[in-house]
Amino acid sequence: MQRKIIHVDMDCFFAAVEMRDDPSLRHIPLAVGGSADRRGVISTCNYIAREFGVHSAMATAYAKRICPNLTVVPGRMSHYKEISSQIREIFRRFTDIIEPLSLDEAFLDVSASNHRQGSATLIAEDIRSAIQNELGLTASAGVAPNKFIAKICSDLNKPDGQYVVTPDGVDNFVSELPLGKIPGVGKVTVKRLEDMGLQTCADIRNLGEEETVRRLGSLGVLLNKRARGIDDRPLTTSWVRKSVSVERTFPQDITEVEAVREPLAALFEELTKRMDAHADRRVKNLQIKLKFADFTQTTMERSAAALDLNLYHELLPLAWERGDGQGIRLLGLGVSFRDDDGIAEEHQMKLF
Repeated sequence: MQRKIIHVDMDCFFAAVEMRDDPSLRHIPLAVGGSADRRGVISTCNYIAREFGVHSAMATAYAKRICPNLTVVPGRMSHYKEISSQIREIFRRFTDIIEPLSLDEAFLDVSASNHRQGSATLIAEDIRSAIQNELGLTASAGVAPNKFIAKICSDLNKPDGQYVVTPDGVDNFVSELPLGKIPGVGKVTVKRLEDMGLQTCADIRNLGEEETVRRLGSLGVLLNKRARGIDDRPLTTSWVRKSVSVERTFPQDITEVEAVREPLAALFEELTKRMDAHADRRVKNLQIKLKFADFTQTTMERSAAALDLNLYHELLPLAWERGDGQGIRLLGLGVSFRDDDGIAEEHQMKLF
């Protein structure tokens, strides 16, 4: 059976919901995020704001400097989750094989679907139309024979569009694809590859499988597959929660390590309460995360059999040293579970 994968990605989801609910926000630069005076960060923004250079994960204070007319509204996560569930119900009209990646995007396997005579292209159009007609929101979609290509395609005709790569078009589509478009290949890896004269999937093909693996090891194995459009991964419809974490952003940078002790203890209490729901899980290790004044961050972890406040206090100065004297703007505590037990959950959980 020919695989038919759709990647659906909502357009500026949080901001789109706010514009739908309050029409006065539709034609102005808008962002959803924390307030500037509380060291907030932008969660998402509409396309008008993006024209000024605003983007997710940007400090709200900086976003307002580059876009003085930016309106920032606080997020309503419970509301977004409710709408995400409504979107998921629309997906289920077409297939039960759904892999949610977050509240606003998901993979759908429609290989065996009889809707629209089995046309994945038409199914994607129907899904997008249903979302717009019933929920007043727009979505973009990518249609392809596998997850790797479908996810790239969903970003090509945003907003409110879709892009299709048929099986016989895979080779041409992938050939000139920049290596940075491959999920998992970040900026540091791109720079490393560029230094080796490798910029596109065609470069990987020309280098040859054996030489690519010799130079890049396990990364070379992945790049060889993706450079040829190969991705056999099935959709994952359930996950095991691998971790629980809490974090706090400080109103002002903390410049002395001892001043972090008190908020660390408070976060530990919050983490302990969250762990009550996972009393049957076995702990694998504990992590501490620090974000410094320049927005760089570090995470340190140690093996542990249970929550241990003293261990977090031991990790704190070790992580602090990595900041080279910078102040701390965020503190996070996490715990990871062992992989050999756990209960499957409907959605993917990520540390921090």
